[in-house]
Amino acid sequence: MAFNTLCASRTKIGVCLAGFLLALSGPCLAQASSSAGVPSPAPYYTFQRVVYQNDGGLPDNHAYFLRFLHHISAHIAVTDGKVEIRVVNFASGVTMLQMARTDSELAAKIDALRAKGVRFLICGNTLKGMGLKIEDLYAVKPEDVVPSGVAEIARLQGQGFVYIHP
Repeated sequence: MAFNTLCASRTKIGVCLAGFLLALSGPCLAQASSSAGVPSPAPYYTFQRVVYQNDGGLPDNHAYFLRFLHHISAHIAVTDGKVEIRVVNFASGVTMLQMARTDSELAAKIDALRAKGVRFLICGNTLKGMGLKIEDLYAVKPEDVVPSGVAEIARLQGQGFVYIHP
């Protein structure tokens, strides 16, 4: 009786071990079959709609803005451009577009993102509160100004945009 129990236990262990090894080899088998003419699986990321909040990054806004723009560029690259991005700038975030008027590095990064379809939206309340005009900001047009940055983020979320505040 003990022998039968021992054999049954060994059989269960063998089956479990075989299943475990098969699970481990799954990615290898999948890779081998995809290289043998079988279609590859779908891309990892599907189309995304994203709103980024930019309200500044004190104490070093310049370094923050460079990192911020880099993150957006990386987001576009990793999704292979399958993303619609809006950047809502309010409070100290509007400073990025002020600085870009005289900072060619910031301006170039903003231009590159705009060329990839990123829209930079500006809070009208912030413009009023800071006493700014659109002419004080880098390459901002009247259609880029929204009444309220916070309300714009909520509006975009209601339209299916995912909110990110890096």
